[in-house]
Amino acid sequence: MKDEKISLKENEEYIRLCDLLKLTGEFDTGGQAKLSIQNGEILVNGEVCTQRGKKIRAADKVTCGGRSFEVC
Repeated sequence: MKDEKISLKENEEYIRLCDLLKLTGEFDTGGQAKLSIQNGEILVNGEVCTQRGKKIRAADKVTCGGRSFEVC
């Protein structure tokens, strides 16, 4: 499976995990993303992450629902 690339905005150092999941289209609302994160369904760099405000930076990899996203 090939990672989908998500680009940070110019001069942006990070994106919060909850916002990234909405940006990818995996979830329609922040509430849905929050529940999935709290339930341990999201991996960040191969490890379960339950912090919805986790700062995702360039080169981080997020896996959700069988899809993987690499931030660049």
